Amino acid sequence: MSVGSLRPDATPERMPWVAHVGRPLRLGTRASALATSQSEWVADRLRAAGHEVELVLVRTEGDVSRASLSEIGGTGVFASALRDALHEGRIDLAVHSLKDLPTAPAPGLVVAAVPEREDPRDALVARDGLTLAELPAGSVVGTGSPRRAAQLAELRPDLEVRDIRGNVGTRIDYVRNGELDAVVLACAGLSRLGRLDEATDRLELTTMLPAAGQGALAVECRDGDRPFPDLDPAAEFTDADLARLLVETLEHAPTRAAVTAERAVLARLEAGCTAPIGAYAAPASPYPAPTGDPFTAEPHVPPLTLAVFVALQDSPQRMERTGTDPVHLGHTVADTLLNRLDPGNPARAVAVDDPGSHTTGA
Repeated sequence: MSVGSLRPDATPERMPWVAHVGRPLRLGTRASALATSQSEWVADRLRAAGHEVELVLVRTEGDVSRASLSEIGGTGVFASALRDALHEGRIDLAVHSLKDLPTAPAPGLVVAAVPEREDPRDALVARDGLTLAELPAGSVVGTGSPRRAAQLAELRPDLEVRDIRGNVGTRIDYVRNGELDAVVLACAGLSRLGRLDEATDRLELTTMLPAAGQGALAVECRDGDRPFPDLDPAAEFTDADLARLLVETLEHAPTRAAVTAERAVLARLEAGCTAPIGAYAAPASPYPAPTGDPFTAEPHVPPLTLAVFVALQDSPQRMERTGTDPVHLGHTVADTLLNRLDPGNPARAVAVDDPGSHTTGA
């Protein structure tokens, strides 16, 4: 993840209220190696901005259960315990993999920062250094993702796809010990664990679309209450200040815009992270260089191009659209896909296009 996510002018001198906190920020994280790695990344950037941070491990049902995600609740199974800890005041911040976060906002909480995204692609870790195209017919490929399984079935119907659970190391071990010929994992997760060199094939976005928000993090905090009730009540410090600290030091506007469009698709389809849906958005043109005071200037967001894969009702659909408003773009793509799948339903009427937007279908 690029160090460029840290605003160079977000210094303690620009935020003197930080000195009034009086104790470290408690950053909640799941206990897995991947979760703690990405939480340490966030903590290091906040420390660089002049704040003390300590990690607090929070065990979630998704870490304990060996059942499939769809069996234990799907969307939100990794986030619920962290959110409970926020509500109860046991932690001040929580770091989530954005793809695991439900699209519906949590009352009393706010996603204060979306840092710069890692590589959103999926990767293959296969025996003998094989790529996806080189796997022999009948090879067994493991994944716990219906999205990956559906796209693998399109790309290589001659492969056997097997549902698996476990952390990154466990899944790679299935290949190393010969139980599977390959597994599909996220490039970002491999990178954060220092294991990206074990990928034998990085699947291009034109080949396999990632989960909405894949490769991105979300930093969540309380909204509207004082996060540190033990402070002097006269101190001018609120959760809005904490959110501002996070936004100003970690926020990456292009990533926020892209994942907003991707997650708008899920929200419109009423789908979660276990649904067979892939989505990826990227700027259709380069972001302009910022001008003026970076603490007050509104970022200009260029048009986004959003590509979506949906495998609902055993009818895989792909679509690409460009638009200017991330939420409207995501909703329009979702409505168009629903209309394809259920053309006779008047509730599936497609939303009005953004002026100047265009669509390509597959």
